[in-house]
Amino acid sequence: MRIGVLTGGGDCPGLNAVIRAVVRKGVSVYGHEFVGFRDGWRGPLEGDTMPLDIQAVRGILPRGGTILGSSRTNPIKIEGGVDRIKENLAATGVDALIAIGGEDTLGVASQLHERDVKVVGVPKTIDNDLSGTDYTFGFDTAVNIATEAIDRLHTTAESHHRALICEVMGRHAGWIALHAGMAGGANVILIPERPFDIDRVCEYVESRFRTRYSPILVVAEGAHPIEGQIALQAGELDAFGHVRLGGIGEVLAKEIEKRTGKEARTTVLGHIQRGGTPTAYDRVLATRFGLQAIDAVHEGDYGKMVALRGTDMVRVGLDVATAELKTVPVSRYAEAEVFFG
Repeated sequence: MRIGVLTGGGDCPGLNAVIRAVVRKGVSVYGHEFVGFRDGWRGPLEGDTMPLDIQAVRGILPRGGTILGSSRTNPIKIEGGVDRIKENLAATGVDALIAIGGEDTLGVASQLHERDVKVVGVPKTIDNDLSGTDYTFGFDTAVNIATEAIDRLHTTAESHHRALICEVMGRHAGWIALHAGMAGGANVILIPERPFDIDRVCEYVESRFRTRYSPILVVAEGAHPIEGQIALQAGELDAFGHVRLGGIGEVLAKEIEKRTGKEARTTVLGHIQRGGTPTAYDRVLATRFGLQAIDAVHEGDYGKMVALRGTDMVRVGLDVATAELKTVPVSRYAEAEVFFG
């Protein structure tokens, strides 16, 4: 078989480990041939390919990013996009696709499967918000990066007696904020699933200052106040209709200063969380996903996403995996609230 591989959406540590595993096992065990599509769904949409053999994947295991490139191209929103993809797959002799991505990339994969494209999905997102799998690779690395940043913020906050806010990624799900905040000993954690009360947040800040320690607040980019408390500006939309977020940390800092009289500063980690070397956990998880993905293609088990359940690799339907986001449950947030203030 000739199999196409693409990586779509936001990049994250571990993508190259998946590509390496797919190609290494696919060539050496099954004798398949591979072609890489550049920049997510733009690759098959425009027929933009690159060679993908064992030589091409040597040395990429510890590298962040993706050798294939990525984009947020949405072929479903482009007139004739699906037909163009099918035509280009046929023209390049590709029998099946392995799509590595998050909810948007795999959502497209699911729709393509419904239109007779042979595709298998691999879950990738630092947000860990894909249902159907316990963990996605990239999440552990992002949490470790955020935790190290929070550890560093503690010392400078206490030196200057400031409230410091660490804004992390998380549009609809607060998994990074929750895990990094708990691991880093944050005094307040704000997530998209739980609209926050700015008055309550300021009470936590003042309570922390009364103990002669400086407060650290960890806030997911998608966190928002109870309706009507603070006016937030909406940003522009991307190709999948998502608002480009960022800025809640600065809004919080201004409100905290205004309401408490204490100095507040914001650190936005942004794409730092996406970059750099993947952790050992993410390298192993990504490798296992890649091995399972090429097995699924070889067996003709299309329309599936490989997933982690406990410590086992399983396969779930792409339609089920992308039906809804996996968000932070109330019980998990309640565990973190014990340490607020």
